[in-house]
Amino acid sequence: MTSTEIAAVRPARTPRRSGPRSTLTRSSGLGLGIAMIWFSALVLIPLAAVVVTAIDGGWDVFWTTITNGQTAAAIKLTVFTAAGVTAVNVVMGPLIAWVLVRDRFWGKSVLEVLIDIPFALPTIVAGLVLLSLYGTDSPIGIDIANQRPAVFLAFLFVTLPFVVRMVQPVLEELEHDVEEAAASLGASRFTTFRRIILPSLTPAITAGAALSFARGVSEYGSLVLLSGNLPFKTEVTSVRILSSIENDNVAGAAAVATVLLAISLAVIVVLDLIQRRVAARG
Repeated sequence: MTSTEIAAVRPARTPRRSGPRSTLTRSSGLGLGIAMIWFSALVLIPLAAVVVTAIDGGWDVFWTTITNGQTAAAIKLTVFTAAGVTAVNVVMGPLIAWVLVRDRFWGKSVLEVLIDIPFALPTIVAGLVLLSLYGTDSPIGIDIANQRPAVFLAFLFVTLPFVVRMVQPVLEELEHDVEEAAASLGASRFTTFRRIILPSLTPAITAGAALSFARGVSEYGSLVLLSGNLPFKTEVTSVRILSSIENDNVAGAAAVATVLLAISLAVIVVLDLIQRRVAARG
């Protein structure tokens, strides 16, 4: 068999898949460079500096810091409370958004404004408001001052708008024709919600949940007055970090901040995976 015949019977090589071609022009590339410099200066470099400070004294010092009884209690309280509050917001946020978008009632415009109050109110003022209503001199007889429910309530107050405001525009853009078509084909309301509405809302819900969790773990002002900041009971990580800074323990503060950063990143990744899975099943 000649070389020509061998070449004729040899299977043709599958062309290599090339990655997506860049569509950056010179001007858009310049914009990307400016954006990356800006993002690095504001986010990446400060985060890297915190991590470097945390591990500067060695892993033994880092591990000893985060496993300290008082610090571990603060981390546990903060993370579990933020997770619980996020779970509540995932249920209540879409419900409130649904009422605001699909229903018409007296006072709706007022409610639209009130939803944003936690955004606009300074957190220390929010703490004063909560202390006035749920403190030792509560006018409604509910005293949760210096107790763990105070932390939960403060987190709920400041994170309320996140899921609502993320879901609301998506609901407004959903076309009723699709839901009516599903109903005409015999789909129940639950099936229509599960197969049509929920997959459309899932990205907004997960984005709002991520923001809610991140705001919860970083909250300080709204809870500092009502919770009492009692070690092993109501002390959260933001207070613990401030205490470390005041005691000239910058490495300890950076270690706690690094743990919160890692937890927040893990939560964001998990929520993104959940969102992709629900959207794919829809």
